[in-house]
Amino acid sequence: MLLSNSSQTLKPFAVFYLFCMSASQYERELKGILGGDKKIITKITKSCSALETDNYSKIYDKPFAVVRAAGSLGVDLVAVRGDISFLTEVKTSIEDTLHFSSVSGKLQKQAEHMQNICEKTKTLPIYAFRLKGQRGDSWRFFTLDVNGLDGRANILYNRLPKLDKSKTGNFVMRWKDGMPLSDFILYLCK
Repeated sequence: MLLSNSSQTLKPFAVFYLFCMSASQYERELKGILGGDKKIITKITKSCSALETDNYSKIYDKPFAVVRAAGSLGVDLVAVRGDISFLTEVKTSIEDTLHFSSVSGKLQKQAEHMQNICEKTKTLPIYAFRLKGQRGDSWRFFTLDVNGLDGRANILYNRLPKLDKSKTGNFVMRWKDGMPLSDFILYLCK
């Protein structure tokens, strides 16, 4: 039972459970898009422009093998294809700006951990931001500052917007500054 009998309010566990379920829904959505799942792509492109829809459809010919990562080490999805691979952290919000200093700095620590892993392994880090309630292409992609990337990963890294930093040195992700997922797919599937 999600409601407490005495106060008719959500129990803390229920709130946490609902939050996690919501976040995992968008992880599955992005996994399906990158994996070329026609059912998911058809559903999410209903409100997209003809150009965005055409760009999304290019993933059908060059899909990724995508695995959802377990745990909360700052990586939700691992996407692999013969020519490129990347680690992805998925964030969703009804607000168009995410401050990584929130949640007691947990988001900042996750980002720094992902940054360190990606620099050590020379893997492209991706932050995928899904703005809830947004019509059209509601996904925006960013990367973190890392050194040592090679080949196609380095070219894509140079095209992707980097996460901003606040005056106090914490990351800030502004949806409007990101690369639309349809453009990301277009570049990857040329």
